[in-house]
Order: sequence, then C-alpha cells, then structure tokens
Amino acid sequence: MNQAEPGQATIRIKNLRLRTYIGINDEEKQKLQDVIINVLVRYRVRSAIEHNDIDHALNYRTINKAIINHVEDGKFLLLERLVSEVLALVMEDPMVCFAQVEVDKPHALRFADSVSITLCDRRD
Repeated sequence: MNQAEPGQATIRIKNLRLRTYIGINDEEKQKLQDVIINVLVRYRVRSAIEHNDIDHALNYRTINKAIINHVEDGKFLLLERLVSEVLALVMEDPMVCFAQVEVDKPHALRFADSVSITLCDRRD
C-alpha cells in the first residue's frame, strides 16, 4: 500500500454497506445484492489544520454521499467496473493525493465470506 507522506492525512470510510445490481447472471441482474465498500483517501492536511475550517479540508461526507448515490443507482456487470467507478468518483476531488477502494461482494462464492477487488490511484 502507498505510504502516507509527511503532511498527509489518511481518511478511511469503513464497511459502507450498500445494495446494487451486480453480476453477469440473469438472477444477479434482477436482484439487488449487498456490497461492502472500504475507501482509503490521503490528502494534504496542512491548510485544514491551520484554518480549522471545513472549506480547507477534504469533505468525506460529500465523497460518501457521491459513492452511495452512484452505487445504489447503478447497474454493474463486473465487480472490477464498480470498483473503478467508485475510485474515479473519489479521485474527482483535486485535494485527493492517493485513494484505494476495495469492494466486497458477500456470498459470491460457495464456502467463502466474500470476494473483493481493490484498486488504487495516485495524483502526482
């Protein structure tokens, strides 16, 4: 995992539980399924600390709402596509230096708790 640099804050959105249409089988396309989303975001925090003002901080509530709306309103064939789109949403904020998104699809495989895919991106 990409290590935080001095002056960067790490924000984690843990176990965001949503329902969406995800899968390639006919049954999966017709039935809402659970997904669990974990997001790690790094941003330069100095201005937020100095000003003690949300206008100088990364607003994780805004990011969380965007993820919820996108996932719950979407239909996805592949887990890879869902993860990629959530990651792109997070990276839209220019304050984000690094982001990692993991999405779990519970009960996707027999005898397994879940299947997950993780993608990350970095802004230089």
